[in-house]
Amino acid sequence: MENNKENNQYKISVVMSVYKNDLAKNFKIAVDSILQQTYKPSEIVLIIDGPVPEDTEKLLSVYEKDKMFNVIRFEQNKGLGTALQVGVENAKYPIIARMDSDDISYPERFEKQINYLKEHPEIDAVGTYGIEFLDEPENTFAIKEVPVTDQEIKQYMKKRNPFNHMTMTMKKDKVMQSGNYQDWYYAEDYYMWLRLYLNGANFYNIPEVLAKIRINEDTFGRRHGMKYFKSIKNLFKFMRKNKIIGFFSYVKNIFIRFAGHVLIPRKMKKKMYSKFLRNKVKEK
Repeated sequence: MENNKENNQYKISVVMSVYKNDLAKNFKIAVDSILQQTYKPSEIVLIIDGPVPEDTEKLLSVYEKDKMFNVIRFEQNKGLGTALQVGVENAKYPIIARMDSDDISYPERFEKQINYLKEHPEIDAVGTYGIEFLDEPENTFAIKEVPVTDQEIKQYMKKRNPFNHMTMTMKKDKVMQSGNYQDWYYAEDYYMWLRLYLNGANFYNIPEVLAKIRINEDTFGRRHGMKYFKSIKNLFKFMRKNKIIGFFSYVKNIFIRFAGHVLIPRKMKKKMYSKFLRNKVKEK
């Protein structure tokens, strides 16, 4: 009886959003990487965020016949924050694993994350390092390391997003208690971590690459411009209002982000991105 309780406690619902710009071939690779996990998920929740191309629909018609898949459709695109909110609400199992529709999880990702949660029941959310690749999985670009311990993560959170979102595995009850995902322009995940923090959550990042993260030329310019800057500025306002940071840190963060997202040209951002914010993949 006790074993059954533990087994149910660590059952996984994978939550993935899919929209019109996701290529079907990349979507299939992402799903395959979930199906090939050494620790099998119990459910894959697919939120179809508005109309998608015909080749994606063909894949969905196959997945919908499999009881493991719970496919939820939006008639119109509502954005990632809303899609993930609905996905979490409809997840049947106690553990939520995030996955993007164009990334790749290593086969042992879930097994290592679940084992860590079992060994450290005080932890509510666990992520991992990721390795970024340009267009094709073999064309690795850089390793995206993140802070590891709860203390390091909470300190880093005061200035930057401390997680690779697509690697996160979390306890659903803690996510729901913290208000679930909410819409926030290009920062719905960061906003979630801050609310988990305020709700007393404990964090950890496994210091190991357990996912491949797809990037392209658009990655370097997507988080650029006044609209994105205002979104991040409002996050820092939220932090200051809730006493996560003080006035000095708020002003410092705003200055750095304004320079990075508004003043520095996009082409220069690409060079800075690879030189200062990532560890280059070393030649073997």
